This record gives sequence, structure tokens and C-alpha cells, in this order.
Amino acid sequence: MAVLQKSMSFSLMGTLAASCLLLIALWAQEANALPINTRCKLEVSNFQQPYIVNRTFMLAKEVSLADNNTDVWLIGEKLFRGVSAKDQCYLMKQVLNFTLEDVLLPQSDRFQPYMQEVVPFLTKLSNQLSSCHISGDDQNIQKNVRRLKETVKKLGESGEIKAIGELDLLFMSLRNACV
Repeated sequence: MAVLQKSMSFSLMGTLAASCLLLIALWAQEANALPINTRCKLEVSNFQQPYIVNRTFMLAKEVSLADNNTDVWLIGEKLFRGVSAKDQCYLMKQVLNFTLEDVLLPQSDRFQPYMQEVVPFLTKLSNQLSSCHISGDDQNIQKNVRRLKETVKKLGESGEIKAIGELDLLFMSLRNACV
């Protein structure tokens, strides 16, 4: 009887171990099949604050008056070329981070009082998108962002003025892609 009981116990444990391994394998397989677009979302309430919306658009309008290069657009159809709709928020995260780090922060002493209110707002959005990542091919995204950066750099201060003058487009594109 004891031998039969031990035999059944080993059989039961073997079945249990095999079941656990099967569950782990299925879970791992499922995880590989899921796309990883983690936290690429912003709350709609970020874009429904009349005061900051007004300040952002007023800053863009004021600075765009100094933009002499009306033939070039940084944020437009070309920026989204080859980027699927599900990856556009990640693209806009990259554009936002570039705009903050390479354009707005170096120019933060200019265009007051709007700049002192808009920069913290955009920084907050950037922080909310900090865990936004994609897995898979982001070649078109990187190429499009690189092209935007090169255009801004090539235009020099005029490129920075253009980027600030297009903050309204950045705002609307973030809203459209990330909400």
C-alpha cells in the first residue's frame, strides 16, 4: 500500500510539474506575441486646460511671426511617413524630447512670459511618456526624427525659431497620436 501511495504521489507531482512547465511555456509564447507599446498614452485632460492651451498657442503665434522660412515645415505629413498609427505616439515622444532638450531649454530666457509656463507643461507630458517604448522596427521613426533634427540644425537659430513657432502643431500632434 505504501509503495502504491508513493507511486501515485510521484505521478501526481510529475503531472503537476509538467503542467507548470506547460503554463510557463504558453505564457512566454503569449508574451512574445504581444506588441510592446508600453504607456504610449496621455490623458485627454492634459489637452483640455484652456489656460495652458492658450499659452502654448500664443507662444507659437508670437514666435512664428519671426519665422522667415515659410517653405519648410517640421511637423507635417513627412514626419509621419512610414510610421504606423500605433507607433505615432512614440514618434511624437521623440519629437517632444528633442524640442525640449535642444530647442526650448536653450531658448528658455526668450519669449516670456509664455516660455516659462509652456516648458514645464511640455516637460510634464514628456515625463508622462517616459515609459513609452516600442519593440520591433523603429527604423522609419528614427529616420524621420533624424531628418527633423538635421533640418533644425541646418537652419540654425532660424530652425529653433521654426520649432518654437510650430509648438501648436506639436501640441495637436501629441494630442492626436497619444490620446
